[in-house]
Amino acid sequence: MQSTPLDMAKLAAMDTAEATRLLKGVRDAALNGRRSRIAPRADINESWQRMLSGGVDPDRDRRAGLLPLEEIERRRLSTPLREVLPVLRDGLVSIAEAAQHIMVVADTDGRVLWREGKATVLRKGDANGFVLGADWSERLVGTNGIGTPLVSGRPLQVHAAEHFMSSYDTWTCAGAPVTDPRDGRLIGVVDISGPLSTMHPATLSLVTSVTRLAEAELRNRHFEELDRLRSVAAPLVGRLTGRALAVDANGWPAAVTGMAPTGRLQLPKSLGAGRLWLGSLGMCTIEPLPGGWLVRVDDQGGGSGRARPPSRVVLDLSRPRRPSVTVSGEAGSWVQELSPRHAELLYVLALYRDGRSAAELAAALFADPTRTVTVRAEMSRLRRHLAQVLASRPYRFAEEVEVEVIRPA
Repeated sequence: MQSTPLDMAKLAAMDTAEATRLLKGVRDAALNGRRSRIAPRADINESWQRMLSGGVDPDRDRRAGLLPLEEIERRRLSTPLREVLPVLRDGLVSIAEAAQHIMVVADTDGRVLWREGKATVLRKGDANGFVLGADWSERLVGTNGIGTPLVSGRPLQVHAAEHFMSSYDTWTCAGAPVTDPRDGRLIGVVDISGPLSTMHPATLSLVTSVTRLAEAELRNRHFEELDRLRSVAAPLVGRLTGRALAVDANGWPAAVTGMAPTGRLQLPKSLGAGRLWLGSLGMCTIEPLPGGWLVRVDDQGGGSGRARPPSRVVLDLSRPRRPSVTVSGEAGSWVQELSPRHAELLYVLALYRDGRSAAELAAALFADPTRTVTVRAEMSRLRRHLAQVLASRPYRFAEEVEVEVIRPA
């Protein structure tokens, strides 16, 4: 039997009871390993499979304890989401209220930090767990419009029995992740949720558009901060000889001298004044500036004062959603978070210390040795940040570097 992909527009045109019955049938078939006439959407099916492999019970509604008020306030003050709340409110709250929905803003742990809407709908949200401090991570409550976009990194509408937990069959959610353009980190998710009868297929487009406006607001603020740093740093950098640049706290350059303009400089999480080895530049001297750092590249050859390149790399895969690499040597150490693709590449190279060609890496990652263009592009990005640690022809870790891999439990 050939399965037909679920059409959200057709689903929205159905009677609520009919749509609920259809989706329950699709979910029951998927959870019991049967093929149904209607196939679940790809993102929904991927989430269901994660839940099944994790042993989540679709008939058991699990709730974690709520965060205490002081912890909610601490998280509110520390997240960049706070900076774009006015944009989110202007774009979503009035429309959500008119549609009998509520707006929910959650952090990267899936914890609800803000929620707004009409009191009548907020009370309905209370019954479904949409309360401040609640945990809506996918691993706890299954497929939903908050936790699932945090895992997939993509906007998603979850309607009725598309929720993995049967207790949410009367609810509809549309959520989109928010990324901070200053450092590329996922900072949370914005969701519009409401009773099943209020579902509209355009809701997801609205939420996605408003989150993009929020990201644009963060980007504009970033440009303003760089302009302020440039006004301070440009005269200073212009008087220096050799290679130097002024960067903000996230590594974005505001002024450069003695070298071609550069992209974002990867900085260690904890940075202080002194001499430091940076992956893309080598040994550098770091000095504080108002709103950033002055980075002067050590271009002096030889000499007993010059630190040797890094000697140790630790590839930490213990947190699959947040892999990282730590590079250390006599000049200190620094940590860089990795994309899943870069983590996979480094893992393969850690397994095969003799190195791998682009075709061999493509075969390992994609089961397709012809995808060498993608591999070369990703390795080029990696080597910009891990100079003197990674070598090429073939791609490999440098022989003198000790490599340790920390695997998941």
